Amino acid sequence: MKLQRLSLLNFKNIEECELLPTEGINCIVGSNGAGKTNVVDAVHYLSMSKSSLPMTDGQCLRHGAPFFMLQGDYTTDGEMGVTVNCSFKKGEGKSLKFCGKEYPRLADHIGVIPVVMVSPSDGALVVEAAEERRRWLNAFISQLDHSYLDATMRYNRLLAERNTLLKQGEMLPPELLEVIDEQLMELGERVAGVRREVLARLAPLVETIYTQIAGERESVELAYRSELNTSPYGEILVRNRQKDMIMGFTTAGPHRDDVVMTIGGYPLRKFGSQGQQKSFLLALKLAQYNLLHERLGERPLLLLDDLFDKLDEERLSRLVELTSGEEYGQVFITDCNRERLISVLKGCNLEFRLFSVEGGEVKTEEV
Repeated sequence: MKLQRLSLLNFKNIEECELLPTEGINCIVGSNGAGKTNVVDAVHYLSMSKSSLPMTDGQCLRHGAPFFMLQGDYTTDGEMGVTVNCSFKKGEGKSLKFCGKEYPRLADHIGVIPVVMVSPSDGALVVEAAEERRRWLNAFISQLDHSYLDATMRYNRLLAERNTLLKQGEMLPPELLEVIDEQLMELGERVAGVRREVLARLAPLVETIYTQIAGERESVELAYRSELNTSPYGEILVRNRQKDMIMGFTTAGPHRDDVVMTIGGYPLRKFGSQGQQKSFLLALKLAQYNLLHERLGERPLLLLDDLFDKLDEERLSRLVELTSGEEYGQVFITDCNRERLISVLKGCNLEFRLFSVEGGEVKTEEV
């Protein structure tokens, strides 16, 4: 997938701009707060129908503007031209169109324009609670498998119904709970099974790419932690029913599962250095990229946001050389240090296109 043209209107601090990216490496430079991350976030938005940051659609509006509009013109790896339009207007909500046709459900667009974004906020995958890792895993697998996205949405709706019932305590109709449990069991097994299969495929890729980036031989591992690995979900629900009624919520299931990250057999969070954690996260995202490419037959857009301050020069050079290979297709890199970015790319003998952002205004620069 290649983004040929990107148009923004009233998106965050950008009043209006148009970019014509190259099919290889695209660099977006500017000081902190200038708006360079907003440009790559617009690319992410057109793929996932939402910001990569924890922001509502209304918060993505430029201050004082009643609406925003985004448009991306793409060429698939099969050389087919497609256009995605997304707009949001106060009081009317969001509209997403593919080649002029509006989606009946926003979820139908996920995976059509595959994307992988690497940003400083990824550190939360290591240091924060399991919810962060489940959110990342769900977003990733949803690009691979629409039926998984549907299953997780249905599972979450049923889970909310079950939790509402559980709050009734002894007044809870047991036959109603049994009906919900039967449906929840089927969906939970489906969700956990897909997660388990995807992580099993991802794990060896992470280990290989970690070595390429870090240049180290530590053994890194990725695994799925779930009670469903050892017991059917139906048995778990029955076994925990009294506990759930006392607690007033469902205490076990895919909504409580976790992704385990280890280095040398020990938890990455506690025993990995900052450099090792950063290398692991990069390997995780690039492994995600490779699996998306393999399953979808389309190279995702790769967005590297503000990483250069977070990596030493050796890891940085390895990352740039690795992602400049043909298998990684189109890449967008943001950085606040123009000279450093140019130096690294020229040091690797790579061609690139340079854009600068200042006060929300985007310009193409000569190198």
